[in-house]
Amino acid sequence: MRELVEYLVKSLVDHPEDVVLAETHEDNAVALELRVAADDLGKLIGKHGNTINAIRNVLQAAATSRKLRAKLEVIGATELPSTADLETVQ
Repeated sequence: MRELVEYLVKSLVDHPEDVVLAETHEDNAVALELRVAADDLGKLIGKHGNTINAIRNVLQAAATSRKLRAKLEVIGATELPSTADLETVQ
């Protein structure tokens, strides 16, 4: 299932080399933690969360066929902006 999510996400983002996906197994459950570049976060989530919800639905369908539960969590960006990139509001 990790490969499925990785393929879907890398197909959508502008920086596929920054996609990091961690997988943990526990009993009949699989948890995936996804990190992407800051520039790709909005594209991954999509308008009103439609894109990430679609990916979660595909993951859930794949998990159900294997009699598993699956969870996909988007952790955030692989890099946080430096203080030089932040503007001071006055």
